[in-house]
Amino acid sequence: MQNKKAGGNLEDTRKLLERAKKPSRDALELHPLYRGKLEVTPKCTIRGAEDFAVWYTPGVAAPCRDIEKNPERVFEHTNKGNFVAVISDGTRVLGLGDIGPRAALPVMEGKAILFKYLGGVDAFPICLDTKDPEEIIRVCKILEPSFGGINLEDIENPKCFYILQKLRREMKIPVWHDDQQGTATIILAGLINALKLVGKEKGNVQIALIGAGAANIAVSRLLISFGFSPGNMVMVDSRGILHHNREDLKSAKTREKWHMCEISNRENKTGGIAEALSGVDICISLSRPGPGVIKKEWVESMKEDAIVFACANPVPEIWPWEAEEAGAQVVATGRSDFPNQVNNSLGFPGIFRGALDIGAKTITDEMCIAAAEELARYAEEKGLRRDRILPTMDDWEAFPRVAVAVAMKAMEQGVARKKMSREQIFEQASSTIKRARAETRVLMDSGIIKNWFNARSDGSQG
Repeated sequence: MQNKKAGGNLEDTRKLLERAKKPSRDALELHPLYRGKLEVTPKCTIRGAEDFAVWYTPGVAAPCRDIEKNPERVFEHTNKGNFVAVISDGTRVLGLGDIGPRAALPVMEGKAILFKYLGGVDAFPICLDTKDPEEIIRVCKILEPSFGGINLEDIENPKCFYILQKLRREMKIPVWHDDQQGTATIILAGLINALKLVGKEKGNVQIALIGAGAANIAVSRLLISFGFSPGNMVMVDSRGILHHNREDLKSAKTREKWHMCEISNRENKTGGIAEALSGVDICISLSRPGPGVIKKEWVESMKEDAIVFACANPVPEIWPWEAEEAGAQVVATGRSDFPNQVNNSLGFPGIFRGALDIGAKTITDEMCIAAAEELARYAEEKGLRRDRILPTMDDWEAFPRVAVAVAMKAMEQGVARKKMSREQIFEQASSTIKRARAETRVLMDSGIIKNWFNARSDGSQG
């Protein structure tokens, strides 16, 4: 685990903060050089102009007529089954808030290259110049003929709940909100292994959820579906603990929070973060950047062998070494430069790979749980440690395994268009992901993608 003394003085903290700023400085320099991160390339053979008679007119009329007669054959004749639309209105972008659809585009492009490199999924950023949930819903629905899935991204609370719920009911392709389902899946995966390390059972532990936005609401739902007791959960928003007497939450706008008031907090605790953490086993914080949002003495008040997930970016709610000094046995953050990064990118590429390969019509909570269990299993096989409860993005083999787990659950639940064996799913997912990674490497090795990291103005190698 992180050395407890490594950040124990102001100089070390200053160095950590400087290191945290470096990716932003690099991004401002490198984004203009590439003019974005995404482009479209052919996947078919083009020997010369004569081949366009097959790929375009007149030959293309034959598959068009076949699809007209048999609509499901669109998945055979086109790439629809591997296209995902990354849809955002730019109202809640990362830690930046409501920055608008144009400023959100670099994030959505980044999401698309994660889809491609980690999952072999062809994803397209679509940033919408509207904040109206009904318009967003309509856009998603009228795009359905072209896409095999929809990834909702960085849409503000509470409308994100309404948009996701309605689209999941009314569309026949998977619709996913990564800020909800993705975060919840990775949190669950990490928690499964953290509990193994401290020797505690899901049915008995008490959990404090710091932050009551879309992410932690979704986390609570998935944990309950997995078997954690809602009565043993305490959620905290900006005004304090959610409890049965929070009259300010009895409105349609805050229905998700009010539902938590009704089903959680069996002891009817009141107060703030300090009171929520007192005597609990687990802290899952998805709130605002720290440090200092969670204090050491509050972690000290938790039960023995406490688990702390402090996931705010770019700075966690409490530094991990402070949480350890306060008695936490397992600590996770959202940062890649600390152990146990809780990273949505571990989930959505493999989850969509499995859903798309099997032609899933939706992504259910049970499919998310299957993905979480497989991620946890993969990390356990590699060797569980306090500083390694999850795979990393470099563990590429984890992604086809997640794809298999998701696809098998989809078939079991009757939401898959295809029937495939476990071996077939694994082979198809693995080959697709390997192809995407190899394609990027070939383009880099050939110089078609220039390695600007080796020729930057500061002379560094990146």
